[in-house]
Amino acid sequence: MTAPRTAQARYWAFYWPLALTGAVTVLGTQIQNGVLARMEDAAAALAAYAVAQAVLSLFNAAQAFAPQLTTRFAQGPGATARVRGFILGISAALAGLVALLATFGKPLIIASFSLSPALQAQTFAFLLALAPLVWLNGLRFYLIGRLIQQARTGRVTVLNGVHLTVLILALAAGLALHLGPVPTLVGAQALAGLVHAALAIGALRPGAPKVESEAESEAESEAESEAVPSYQRLRAFFGPVVLTGIMFALSRPILYAAIGGTGDGILTIAALRIAFDFTFFFQQAANQFRHFFVTFGLDAMAEKRRFMVRVALGLTLAMAGTAFTPLGPLLIAQGIGAEPEVTDRALAALQVMTLLPLLIIVRNLFHGILMVEERTGGMALGSVLRVLAIAGLAQGLAPAGLLTPSTAAWTLLAGFATETAVVAYRALRPRALAP
Repeated sequence: MTAPRTAQARYWAFYWPLALTGAVTVLGTQIQNGVLARMEDAAAALAAYAVAQAVLSLFNAAQAFAPQLTTRFAQGPGATARVRGFILGISAALAGLVALLATFGKPLIIASFSLSPALQAQTFAFLLALAPLVWLNGLRFYLIGRLIQQARTGRVTVLNGVHLTVLILALAAGLALHLGPVPTLVGAQALAGLVHAALAIGALRPGAPKVESEAESEAESEAESEAVPSYQRLRAFFGPVVLTGIMFALSRPILYAAIGGTGDGILTIAALRIAFDFTFFFQQAANQFRHFFVTFGLDAMAEKRRFMVRVALGLTLAMAGTAFTPLGPLLIAQGIGAEPEVTDRALAALQVMTLLPLLIIVRNLFHGILMVEERTGGMALGSVLRVLAIAGLAQGLAPAGLLTPSTAAWTLLAGFATETAVVAYRALRPRALAP
């Protein structure tokens, strides 16, 4: 068995590049918003892109667990081919649905977002142009899963750095050439995605084995690598996590919808957007534990829990060092340029959200168990109850005027706490009793 110190070093070498990758992903989104802000009629472009991304996020969230599906099931040549076909088939269907929404589903989107006539043409142009990228993202998720399976998380980070570099260069070119919002953003995303996918394919080691857990025998590994998972087994794993991803994408909009009807809803939403986006850097780092158990298995759990505790404490202290010190107001007021009233509200929410990385890491401990044991239905149930808890609390607080930035943050935490309790119960439930 691996010595404790060696195990911790191994886990850290696997984890930190993924944590850095999450930060790179968030940074790319902010850069795109910055480019739009520098274009002609920037407000309209930002609003149209925001609506298009809100729709698109549901479809991309449906694929969020494709890397875990790949890591778990793509164990041999036959299994890898089946998993690849399964993921790309789903991605193609999702891309087709986006295209249908952008053409025949316009009335639904207009009604859902109260979309003004001035924004409609640009919004649907964005949505239709972005539809093929849903398939490209599915391919990239599959390739990321293969690289993680080979414990090449450092290469994942390098490739994401290349993706960000190409994206920035393409955005700058589109801005300099005055190509307009849709060609600039969609073209930059497409070019960066294609370069990322091509380099990821080149980085894969043909036939490289998965990372074996400490307790897994060579015979067990060989037997698993020769098994080709049935489509029914893949659907049973992936269907619930599709719902899990979609529910996550709905968490913030449901909260914003409740706040929007209050007297100072615009200020509160603006403040929450800043606080939640900042928290997302740390949340992404916490979410990388989704890969942890799928890769290393469920043996040596004491060592794995010890590693997770250290990361959770580090992320919590880092957030607290921002939210409860002068660094927080400096980043929000000077770095983002928020007005004083928005800054105060954002800081109040951010201080509450300091607890979120810890809560998410605990949740992901149980997510990992459920994914390894292929009982992902518990994840779907937890995510649905999280959204219902957020909606119920928000709708109860808003009419009484109690939905402030801090109580809104507590509402979001309560939703995640509800989800954590559900997945903990399902993960700790004996398999013989599980449905």
